[in-house]
Amino acid sequence: MLDALEDVLTAWDKVAALPAADMAAPELLVALERMERLRRLLPAVEHTVLYQLQSQTTPIAVGAKSWRAVLTHRLGISGADAGQRLAVAAELGPRHSITGETLPPVLPTTAAAQARGEIGADHVAVIRSFMDHLPAAVDAQTREQAEAQLGGLAGGLSPEGLRKLAQQLMAMINQDGTLDDERDQARKRGITVGPQQVDGMSRVTGWVDPELRAALDAAFAKLAGPGYCNPDDETPCVDGTPTRDQIENDTRSAGQRTHDALKTVCMAMLSSGQLGQHNGLPVTIVVTTTLEQLTSAAGLAHTGGGSYLPMPAVIRLAARAHPYLTVFESPREVRLYYGRARRTASPGQRLALYAIDKGCTKPGCTAPAYHSQVHHAARDFADGGNTDINELTLACGCDNRMVNNGPAGWATRKRRRDNKTEWIPPPHLDRGQTRINLYHHPEELLCPDE
Repeated sequence: MLDALEDVLTAWDKVAALPAADMAAPELLVALERMERLRRLLPAVEHTVLYQLQSQTTPIAVGAKSWRAVLTHRLGISGADAGQRLAVAAELGPRHSITGETLPPVLPTTAAAQARGEIGADHVAVIRSFMDHLPAAVDAQTREQAEAQLGGLAGGLSPEGLRKLAQQLMAMINQDGTLDDERDQARKRGITVGPQQVDGMSRVTGWVDPELRAALDAAFAKLAGPGYCNPDDETPCVDGTPTRDQIENDTRSAGQRTHDALKTVCMAMLSSGQLGQHNGLPVTIVVTTTLEQLTSAAGLAHTGGGSYLPMPAVIRLAARAHPYLTVFESPREVRLYYGRARRTASPGQRLALYAIDKGCTKPGCTAPAYHSQVHHAARDFADGGNTDINELTLACGCDNRMVNNGPAGWATRKRRRDNKTEWIPPPHLDRGQTRINLYHHPEELLCPDE
């Protein structure tokens, strides 16, 4: 196959070198049509290659935490793109049973149409979305017939036309809208907190199941009422009944009151002490800032969750909590060097790494400090490494397990000039990619010399 692919690339170089200026409009349209067919044919072959790769080995064996990571490292594509290719290949690619029997693709008619070059990625996305949203109560025969109908008609329709047809078919299958049950609710549930915007705000989207909805209704019935949990009040009312002035002077919208009620519930849970520990530290809001920002009450502090807090908000949180302030200016203040005396990092070392690394140090990883473990970066403890702050780093659980994983494993080391952690990929995943992670340190992109 490699020789054949090389022939294709050579032929494509020849095509790309040919002038298009001498072609008439009808010929240009034919050329576009043929290029579109080539674009549509490629995924079908890719599905087979991905299936064979996944059949022969595991992502751990080739030095990655997942197949998505394998494609990201080797092909230099985005994680979203890699995940999409794997998901489509799982439904349109070849399959085998446990006993080795050949099975048709999950979406056989769609896969066949794609293999013929009749439909593109947008058509496939419409059909996959339709199948995903079919209620769990729909029987297998109806599912197969629906996929066969859409896959057979897709080649003669635009993706928009196919989407409209799929909507009509969904309405016919679920005419009375009563097919949803607990299986669909469990599949649909989920809450997503979007990335923090420039103004510090984050969009929350998702679906909650009936039980969470009932719990929210009960909490909001009180706490989201006028006069409750108002941050503008000197002493916000939470436990008792708000005064008449607190009610009459409450100018918040219903949505704002709901927001403040939810924040009150979360803060109360954090303050309760009932959440135990996470990665060796009490479950709490860990904030990293500088002495200059703290004394001037200006600037942005960094949290262990990877978000930012304005300094006035940090001061308000500190006023209501029972925090302790540690200034990491001298190792004598908090012990940061243990040598071989202990294997695991101390709470003080974890807090220091929250401030130093701010999250997983593997390039491309966005896991914040809350979701990271302490890793011996210079040399593993079993190989004589020291539990000293200058030899430790943060790594999420998945990436941490990829280190020292035999010949296929990653390696880490500390860069001499600045003690930053470098990640060295195994040879078969190395394409010259960057060795350090600047995601958690955007300020270094603006001021690299500071």
